[in-house]
Amino acid sequence: MDFNLEPVKRKRGRPRKQSKLVEEKEAPAVAEECVDYSSKNERFKELGDRLWGAADELRANSSLRSVDYSTPVLGLIFLRYADYRFGLVDEEIGRARLGRRRAVGPADYQAKGVLYLTPEARYQYLLDLPEGADVGRAIDNAMRDVEEYNPELSDVLPKVYAGMERRVLVSLLRTFNFSLDGFEGDVFGKIYEYFLGKFAMAEGQRAGEFFTPTSIVKLIVNVIEPYHGRILDPACGSGGMFVQSAEFVKEHKRSPSSEIMIYGQERVDDTVRLCKMNLAVHGLSGDIRQANTYYEDPHDSVGRFDFVMANPPFNVNNVDKEAIKKDPRFDLIPTVDNANYLWIQAFYSALNEGGRSGFVMANSAGDARYSEQEIRQKLIKEGVVDVVISVASNFFYTVTLPVTLWFLDRGKKPENKDKVLFIDARKIFKQIDRAHREFTDQQIEFISNIVRLFRGEEPETMKCSSEMMKEHFPEMKYQDIKGLCGLASIAKIKENDWSLNPGRYVGIEKKIDDFDFDDRLNELYEKFETLNNSSRLLTAVIKENIESLLRR
Repeated sequence: MDFNLEPVKRKRGRPRKQSKLVEEKEAPAVAEECVDYSSKNERFKELGDRLWGAADELRANSSLRSVDYSTPVLGLIFLRYADYRFGLVDEEIGRARLGRRRAVGPADYQAKGVLYLTPEARYQYLLDLPEGADVGRAIDNAMRDVEEYNPELSDVLPKVYAGMERRVLVSLLRTFNFSLDGFEGDVFGKIYEYFLGKFAMAEGQRAGEFFTPTSIVKLIVNVIEPYHGRILDPACGSGGMFVQSAEFVKEHKRSPSSEIMIYGQERVDDTVRLCKMNLAVHGLSGDIRQANTYYEDPHDSVGRFDFVMANPPFNVNNVDKEAIKKDPRFDLIPTVDNANYLWIQAFYSALNEGGRSGFVMANSAGDARYSEQEIRQKLIKEGVVDVVISVASNFFYTVTLPVTLWFLDRGKKPENKDKVLFIDARKIFKQIDRAHREFTDQQIEFISNIVRLFRGEEPETMKCSSEMMKEHFPEMKYQDIKGLCGLASIAKIKENDWSLNPGRYVGIEKKIDDFDFDDRLNELYEKFETLNNSSRLLTAVIKENIESLLRR
């Protein structure tokens, strides 16, 4: 199967049917014909590469480590964004101010949806500082001014510039004073996300705490379709799920500020600040709290949310089960020392009666035994497991192993209650470099369209997936395709020990054109880890039984 077709412009077919999660609202508008985003994306990438190259060269010639460099760089991108938006509104207010007696103040700017900046916080002021001026202290003061006049950013912005070399700061200020000529849309938001991704690659394991690759986030968002309602991410990192949800709403011709409400929590305080900055640079706001999700539920989440999205940490151990045994989010505390199914229960319990959830999960969770299987079995029997998607290795910067995306839906159509859609997307990707892969927008739309067909919805072709759809679904109706997708009834899943591993239901493509050693090795290692996990669990059960007998 060729999943890497070039985008082709095609006329839209019928408008997409109204999402069942959007009550009493007209169907979202979609583009009349597909738009080839590749050239626009390439221009953004060229700009991002140029800015990153300049910034990284400065880091290489300074005493700073990448982990110390990311915060001040992202802070300056944020300030440049705030200044650009302020400048646009300042011109407008300046024209309206003529003949007015009342003095213009911060509230006038905030009413226009921009952050108020004092003269000393303007980007040009910092660029024009004379030779010998303390640039670091001036930037720190600018950040304090922004926080003072915009309380929603209180204690969010970095104030670490006084300790940095003047030469590096001056060069960074000049680097980010780039021209916007020829660019459309959310330039600063895209640059901010681009730099988040680059820092994630550079920082390795720590990156998993704050960054989920954008193409994975886009796929989750496109499958759960958050057109309208409350969105929760209880492991929100830098806020990518919220940003892409807003992009999804905008693509369907609606305003994110009037359609979605954002709620997040994150264990690491610095990451909370990163998230709030990321939201602000995209023109968004939300209720983001610092909290440890295992023990704290600051948003009183049970039954409250329309959408829950997350990329939680995998296979965490040493969670204090005694401390959570009365928590209403956890219907059953797993006996194993692994938090995967605590996360799954936290996501599910937060959904309202029609809510949908999409999250990243370790592959081993789909076959986990004992108490974890009991939790999984209950979800399957309730008919809320909607879709499970296998993703290839090397999508994440912190782990090379494949992962699985789970989707729960408490509002499934009656005819789909007894079915789960399994998609094997391990052969669908674009190779970025030897160590990293991603989904293209076209591939994301294609995978999401498989889900739409399963749900009885019209496919979308805004991202030029029409040729892929015609090749695999010529009648534009769902059908099982060996090696790509398959439906399984609850009875069939029961026969497979309640496994949610797509490989058991999708089957193998008849014709195999080539053999990828790295992929095959990762698959074998994944099976090895699953067997190891089962062995450890069985050993623990045997040990517990023997100790119980000895105590008699």
